[in-house]
Amino acid sequence: MKPICLITGASRGIGAATARWCVTQGHAVVLNYRSDETAAMALQKELLQRGGAVLVVQADVAVEADVMRLFETVDDALGRISFLVNNAGTVDAQLRVDELTAEQWQRLFSVNVLGSFLCAREAIKRMSTRHGGKGGAIVNVSSTASRLGAPGRYVHYAASKGAIDSFTIGLAQEVAAEGIRVNAVRPGIIDTDIHASGGQPDRAHTAASQIPMQRAGTADEVARAIGWLLTDAASYTTGAILDVSGGR
Repeated sequence: MKPICLITGASRGIGAATARWCVTQGHAVVLNYRSDETAAMALQKELLQRGGAVLVVQADVAVEADVMRLFETVDDALGRISFLVNNAGTVDAQLRVDELTAEQWQRLFSVNVLGSFLCAREAIKRMSTRHGGKGGAIVNVSSTASRLGAPGRYVHYAASKGAIDSFTIGLAQEVAAEGIRVNAVRPGIIDTDIHASGGQPDRAHTAASQIPMQRAGTADEVARAIGWLLTDAASYTTGAILDVSGGR
């Protein structure tokens, strides 16, 4: 039976690259998406052509009922998951703190923080030996913004990723004796579509001079780091936060 990996926000970028990596490892993959059905279905078609076992499920991770439905759908179609990649996230507009509304903070934290918590909670219920599971691994996608602060641009985003860092460390210790490893990757400036949603589509290229390696990273480079944390090669690694940032 193939291990099952659920990837949130999997229709493009780091999520899609992680799905491709998982298929190469023989995993069954669950592609979760919120709104971009076209991209999700195109990725499913690509992965099926590679011989992968792929399930596509629409759900907004910021909505508890959607998350419950997501996991129940996977249970019915494939069984208990072995791996969770909490990748779904948003950046919103580039604004100073004194320009942001409460609604903007709430929506960003709902997706980036609450969504990761809800998915982790449901994953633990299925993976934990305490609940009759066989163990597993969770990888949370954070950001180097969590330690840089992103002043004048994304302080609210940086704060949400700081919460993910703390969540990763605490949860790892909480479930370590139950067969579950919990780690995070902290990407730097990566060449994906997320910059366009923040109003700066060329940021991965214009910010290259700020990076010691003098280039943006790729989604594949982050996916390989996520993948390593899912494998037995990282069997003694939990509570770790791995920077994938070109030295930034």
